[in-house]
Amino acid sequence: MKKWAVWLCSLLLLLPLSACTNDGGQSEKPLKKVRLAEVTHSIFYAPQYVALAKGFFQEEGLDVELTTTWGGDKTMTTLLSGGADIALVGSETSIYVYAQGTDDPVINFAQLTQTDGTFLVSREKIDHFTWEMLKGSTFLGQRKGGMPQMVGEFVLKKHGIDPHQDLKLIQNVDFANIANAFASGTGDFVQLFEPTASIFEQEGKGYIVASFGTESGRVPYTSYMAKRSYIKANKDVIEKFTRAIYKAQQWVESHNAAEIAKAIQPYFKDTDLALIEKVVDRYKSQGTYATDPILDEEEWNHLQDIMAEAGELPKRIHVDTLVDSSFAKSAMNK
Repeated sequence: MKKWAVWLCSLLLLLPLSACTNDGGQSEKPLKKVRLAEVTHSIFYAPQYVALAKGFFQEEGLDVELTTTWGGDKTMTTLLSGGADIALVGSETSIYVYAQGTDDPVINFAQLTQTDGTFLVSREKIDHFTWEMLKGSTFLGQRKGGMPQMVGEFVLKKHGIDPHQDLKLIQNVDFANIANAFASGTGDFVQLFEPTASIFEQEGKGYIVASFGTESGRVPYTSYMAKRSYIKANKDVIEKFTRAIYKAQQWVESHNAAEIAKAIQPYFKDTDLALIEKVVDRYKSQGTYATDPILDEEEWNHLQDIMAEAGELPKRIHVDTLVDSSFAKSAMNK
């Protein structure tokens, strides 16, 4: 009996761990790898990092591999060339791709942010700012053709400022180098994302004087998109991905800035927790984070109005051509 007991114990030690699971002796299903390319790395995308930090993607059976591709053109190139499965980028990029002619258009399936995420930063401290102060100044704007630049021009015109006549507009600095260019002395004003804007303010390099998001209104600023062929072949992945994002959006909506900051801090290790909280509160208070993933027709049309105003809209495209809200609606009904 002792020999049999020793043999049985040895055999049990050699058995794979999956044999001891509670799923009837079968191993757990492996997570599905999804390559996600984000256009920039910013607290502007807090719900996405909540989805990662809280394990919402894993709950849906997804292993999301996140890469920052720095700029709309680079992000779209990565997606189109097969270097990513899903991209988080401005919805305008899908319009550019479609206008150039393609048999496999890029489809927006879930919205993450619903306002512009940039702020106007002044080199000098201004106690009583007015938009008139930009006249005659040097304004370091964002890359031409991108949503930040187009929203920037839209807001300037809204306040009676011709961006090409009333000030010196700089738009030839690469997206990743705009902050460094301003820090080194270029421009009187600059258009920056968070947390860079608040870091500059904290370090005395600049001062936030206005929000482009507040001024421009609701717009599908950044959305998740994928090639139509990928969506068709991986509907289950898109459904699961959208559900995870919706869970995160609801979590962000129901928690305060301090709780959100603590959750996403691992993705901003070089940024002070108090600063993360300040930025989250700023975005949350101006309604930047979408509370659901639906990109509606009104927002889509406003996006095209802004593009047309900037002279960057190739042609009007109906919302149903490049937006598929079925996954978002399904996620909200679960």
